[in-house]
Amino acid sequence: YGKDLLKPLAEACRKYDMKLGFYYSQAQDWTNPGGAVARKAATEGWLNPDSAAIDAYTLEHDGHWDSMQTTVSMSEYIDSVAVPQVKELLTNYGDVAVLWWDTPVQMTDEYAEKLEAALELQPDIITNNRLKRPNFPGDTQTPEQKIPDLAELDGKDWESCMTMNGTWGYKSYDHNWKSTETLVRNLIDASSKDGNYLLNIGPKADGTFPEESIERLKGIGDWMKINSEAIYGTQASPLKPFDWGRCTMKADGENTILYLFIFDRPKNGMLAIDNLQNEIISAKLLVNNKELETASVDGGVTIKVPSSAPDETTTVIKVEVRGEVENQNTYNKKAMDTKALD
Repeated sequence: YGKDLLKPLAEACRKYDMKLGFYYSQAQDWTNPGGAVARKAATEGWLNPDSAAIDAYTLEHDGHWDSMQTTVSMSEYIDSVAVPQVKELLTNYGDVAVLWWDTPVQMTDEYAEKLEAALELQPDIITNNRLKRPNFPGDTQTPEQKIPDLAELDGKDWESCMTMNGTWGYKSYDHNWKSTETLVRNLIDASSKDGNYLLNIGPKADGTFPEESIERLKGIGDWMKINSEAIYGTQASPLKPFDWGRCTMKADGENTILYLFIFDRPKNGMLAIDNLQNEIISAKLLVNNKELETASVDGGVTIKVPSSAPDETTTVIKVEVRGEVENQNTYNKKAMDTKALD
């Protein structure tokens, strides 16, 4: 191609005031000799990682169909390819908000330290926990292909990376597409637990997006046009989990706004919010601003919902209550704080 593919991307991000981030696979290279793809033991680090031992193993074993891969040691690869590439990414494109490490095959602390040192070029950069576990935790955790259960969260910043179908790249025979409803509800679930939803798109060989991806992205966009205030700028739910849906929260002066997402409409038409002691100021459907009936019941609140869902994907109810809502989730230290990552 002969041109810098990242330069126009960086320029477009600056033009539209978007944060620029890069994905970097620091130890898996299908092109340059010495990339860790050549190693038979595709595990993330060894029990007692030692760079010299890994290099000796590399040169002794032909673990790849391309014998050229093993003509260079991994140490040489890290020094001559990986570190220079990371420095280039962090030097040539202005401010870089995120560097997303991945596939740390047979990384050692020695290799990781060299790569981490390059981050000094971007002091404000956010990195994830995939440089080399567990000694290089980065800023964010990265659960893959799932939204963590509440019991798995420990108060650290996190984002769940997931595919639209079953693969990260493009496969013409992969038709296992998640529905728009599932994708939207994954976004809601992550937001309700103070996490990010990192949604992958696998483009075709010619750079175009599969039509199935486009359809689902449009569906998410249509839902967000109406309901984005329930996602953007919100914080994790301060309430105990519901069996009928999820919740996000937003401070409103001295009062609080709760956004309730209905996944499964209760058969009796009454949403039960246990242990909510705050006075209800209003409860409205976000889609059309219609007022809903509320009542205080057994130390909590009930809300009467319409007999049919006004939003087929997920209906949202905006509830304004007086004062701050007590945080009932001790697992989430940030439930009443501003999110570190939007």
